[in-house]
Amino acid sequence: MAEFAQIKKHVLSACSDDLQNALGAWQEWLRVEKNVSRHTLRAYCGDISHFVTFLATHLGRPPSINDLSGASLRDFRAWMSKKAMDGTSNASRARSLSGVKNLIGWMDRQGIAHNAAIKGVATPKLPHKLPRPLHEGQAMQVLENAGLLGQDWTGQRDCALFTLLYGCGLRIDEALSLDVADMPRDGFLRVVGKGRKERQVPVINIVETTLKAYMDVCPFSREGNRPLFIGTHGKRLNQGVAQRSMRSLRATLGLPETATPHALRHSFATHLLQNGANLREIQELLGHASLSTTQRYTEINADELIKIYKAAHPRA
Repeated sequence: MAEFAQIKKHVLSACSDDLQNALGAWQEWLRVEKNVSRHTLRAYCGDISHFVTFLATHLGRPPSINDLSGASLRDFRAWMSKKAMDGTSNASRARSLSGVKNLIGWMDRQGIAHNAAIKGVATPKLPHKLPRPLHEGQAMQVLENAGLLGQDWTGQRDCALFTLLYGCGLRIDEALSLDVADMPRDGFLRVVGKGRKERQVPVINIVETTLKAYMDVCPFSREGNRPLFIGTHGKRLNQGVAQRSMRSLRATLGLPETATPHALRHSFATHLLQNGANLREIQELLGHASLSTTQRYTEINADELIKIYKAAHPRA
């Protein structure tokens, strides 16, 4: 994994030998035993990189395990304050703090180091953000026009990808991680989500039909271990390409900036809820670990209901 090696090198260059070894072992534990996604690994490594660099500047020398163990509440707060002054959002600072807590917790369990002060660092308050789905008509516009902007087979690829995201509620990373061997069977799709947890997602006919149409025109082989969604050079499709396609599509159709590939997943959940599905069913389909995460969609439904009420009620 290229980004892993690059970030690892950047992290290790700023600390002592004993901390270098501990960080290498921790990163390997995240990658192999915890099976975190490449995005989580990249984020955690970047957060630790920033913390180690800050600690080196703060101490005036490369930090060691003893320095990490002896870091005070004031040190951690100074680091968080530095990130805030650099313009880092509350959400990003909360994730950074989570990464450092993960590292220190792992070192504690391994008997390498202990630091109780980290528990006293308050997590920045996160804003209450609601998912921003597309309306049903907008979602239909995306699916009907997704294949028009690409050249040759890439248009059909984008159409298949966006149909899969909306039709099955997948995360973009889940969809792009699929191989040809993962094509739907017997009306179901096996998906590997966050934390490497597997789930079975039912597949409607339009999704299977669109995927087959894409496979029929794709110029690359159909070997089972080949990525399902690929770029023009035959490698696994990058998220940035899918996001760029959506940007072009929303500009053409006059859709809001909230029309992103991930918004199709939000639309899937919201439209299911509006049409009678219950929260537990939607939770299973989305692969949410907690029902509270799925409950955000009820708030969207309530907001829509209020708009309808104010528009329709004679005394509103």
